Formats: sequence, C-alpha cells, structure tokens
Amino acid sequence: MIEKQTYLRFCDGALSAMRDIVVGLGDDLANTRPPLSGANSPFAILTHCLGVCGYWASTVNLGRVVPRDREAEFTARGPVLALARDTDAMRRSLGEWVADVDPFAAPAMAPRSPAGTEPDFFTATQGAVLLHVYEELAQHLGQLELTRDILLHGR
Repeated sequence: MIEKQTYLRFCDGALSAMRDIVVGLGDDLANTRPPLSGANSPFAILTHCLGVCGYWASTVNLGRVVPRDREAEFTARGPVLALARDTDAMRRSLGEWVADVDPFAAPAMAPRSPAGTEPDFFTATQGAVLLHVYEELAQHLGQLELTRDILLHGR
C-alpha cells in the first residue's frame, strides 16, 4: 500500500489541476458544454469529482455521510471562484479522511453489488476505495483537459 501522504499528493495534484483549468476558463467557458452528445461542462466535471471524493472517501469508507446529489453534479453551474474554494476545502477534507483510513479494513458503508454478481473489487478494503477515488480523479482530469481544449478551439 502506498503511504498516505504520497497518495494525497497524487489526489491533490489532480484536484489542483482541475481547479486551475476551471478558473482559467472563467465563468462563461467553464459553464459551457462542448458541442458533443452527452458532454459535460468543465464546471460539472469538477463538481462531479468533488462528489466522488466525498462519497467514496468519507461516506463509503468511514461511514461519515457527505450529502451528495449525483444527478445534479452533471448539470451544476456557477461562479468558478466559488467552485475553486469548494475544491480547496475538499482537498483539506480528503486529507482528514485519508488520515483516518485503515487501508486493510472493510469500508463502513460499501454499496451492495446487484444480486447474482461478484462484489466490486474496489470496495473490498478502504485502501481499494481510495484507489478508486484516485482512478476517478485521473480519468476526469483527462476528460477536463480535452473538454478545455475543445472549448478553446471553438472560440
């Protein structure tokens, strides 16, 4: 298992990069969906990532419920500076939650797999849940970079 501080540096790098992209786009472009079917705005992508962090790292792992409206994450809009503040607050919260994790313990509130299916490997331990969090952050950082490039190219 990776050291907690090293893990947090990876997550912090992804969250900071996403925050900087959204802030760099400004309120107008950050709230714009690219002209692709099913695409999300940069603001929505980052909002979704904050929801992922709170749900998996706190609610699932530790049983400390962080309220989340997953559907609303994909239509979220607003000022980028407020989202930047929320991102920085999540970076701090993530550090607190990771400090309390036992990487080899079972998550406190792992979602149940559908009947007749095998349990998800990423909910077997708290450490696996944290790897899932980083997996989501890395994927969505790439998505956000491409979304930014598409929006800037269309200007």
